[in-house]
Amino acid sequence: MRTLSLAWLLGKPSRGRRGPLLLTAGAYTLVCALVLIVTAGALSFDRVQNELTGMYQVLAALAVVLLVVPLAVLGAAAARLSARSQDTRLSTVRLLGGTPGLVVGITMLESAATALAGALGGVLLYAAMAPAVGLVHFQGSAIGSAMWLDPRIIALVIAGVVLVAALSGAVGLRKIIVSPLGVRNRTVTPKPRWIRAVVVLGLIICISLVFSVIGSVASLAIMVGVLLTGFAMGIGALNLVGPWAVALIGKAKLKKAKSPAQLLAARMILENPAQAWRQVSGIAMTAFVAVVGGSGAALMNSTGTGMDPNSPDALLATDVMTGVLLTIAVSFISVACSTAITQAAATLDRADLYAGLHKLGMEPAVMERARVGSVMAPVIGMGIGSIIVSAALVFPLAGMAIIFAPLSVAVILLTLVVGVLAVRGAVAMTPVSQTLAH
Repeated sequence: MRTLSLAWLLGKPSRGRRGPLLLTAGAYTLVCALVLIVTAGALSFDRVQNELTGMYQVLAALAVVLLVVPLAVLGAAAARLSARSQDTRLSTVRLLGGTPGLVVGITMLESAATALAGALGGVLLYAAMAPAVGLVHFQGSAIGSAMWLDPRIIALVIAGVVLVAALSGAVGLRKIIVSPLGVRNRTVTPKPRWIRAVVVLGLIICISLVFSVIGSVASLAIMVGVLLTGFAMGIGALNLVGPWAVALIGKAKLKKAKSPAQLLAARMILENPAQAWRQVSGIAMTAFVAVVGGSGAALMNSTGTGMDPNSPDALLATDVMTGVLLTIAVSFISVACSTAITQAAATLDRADLYAGLHKLGMEPAVMERARVGSVMAPVIGMGIGSIIVSAALVFPLAGMAIIFAPLSVAVILLTLVVGVLAVRGAVAMTPVSQTLAH
């Protein structure tokens, strides 16, 4: 009862917290809606049974795995913002004698309530979008009514979103529980070390060994398991080396800084490379999907031009391209939204810094350029790096795609550019001038 009453008292949306709460609930709405749409799309491949049904199921499973990263980043960003907007008050409760269990209970209740409201909104958004998404063609026909999920699956997704939000909020407050004074004083975060790159090199060798056994696997189920294991290891390796790579980008930007905005942007990146990486992790995975999957889809489309358009092989080529474009689009939507949320949290963290710099004579426009540069430099750097690495891994395939299907490759590259612009637009949603106004 004490936890409920304190949660109700601290959870009332004050003027300063109303914006973060609405942004957090909106993020959970989008997460729930996208998860439901992706799940319905993956399950829709069972509606047509032919000799390529197994291949469709494998590709659908891979798409779901690839979308786990940006959707997870979006959900985690929402949970962190929900807890972040409350952590100063909770640290005060802790300093006044509140037990760790009380603080965790309050946070989990508030995070779960916000996530539940957002998830219910996500169901409504899914219901509104399902008819339009159902017009997308796979296997020669529109998805149609296959977009409507069993209510039990919808309830399971809602429960999953709420549970993840509650757990993420509790994990995000571990610093308050250990050292509430550290939260109030904003202690420096640890910097990633080069040992991450060595560990990732070992993981890459393991991934190569995993994928090398695919050709000798006869069972489709085992093949799917091997593919999913390899991609899971790849995602783990990417998340391990990512903060270190972002820190390198920050250090390079610091050495080349020629203006106050560039210097401040580099310092913002180096302030917390792990947080900067979380904003761009989906970009790296999306770029990999665009290069590898897009090159294969482009070649399949070029070789299928002389086939019967209704033949299974021709439909598969078209559907692979459609799936790649949809995966890229969903990924960038998630990345753009998580960027907006993370920037909102960073703006809360740096409010005193911005106010101090403004009093010292720095113009808001300079601070805004620094903030944008601290986001877009890792986005562009990691995106280009991922494209180069993935293109080198599939160089013959990518080269043939450029030669034989340049239009398809151009469409994929244009989708990537639009996605990066969407991330840039998300950064503009929380300008420094808005912080100074408060």
